[in-house]
Amino acid sequence: MIVVWTKHAEYRLAEWQKEKGITREDVESVAGSPEQIVPGDMQAMVAQSKFGGGLIRVPFLEMDGNRKILTLYWTSKVERYWSQGLDSEKK
Repeated sequence: MIVVWTKHAEYRLAEWQKEKGITREDVESVAGSPEQIVPGDMQAMVAQSKFGGGLIRVPFLEMDGNRKILTLYWTSKVERYWSQGLDSEKK
């Protein structure tokens, strides 16, 4: 699987790298092998993994077996977004 970056996702990475130290490798790891995948807005899905006391969330579109990253962000609101008992990658 190839991870494809949008310009917006690259811009957001630069912001989160300054604020939380999130690297491109961190995001590609979440996008490629997340702890969970949950439904997002419209047709997007959201890959997410716990990181630094919160979550890295990576909304993406599946395209020909690849993942196109739409944006990314970190949140401390784990309880709001984490689906208990869900392990989407192992379904």
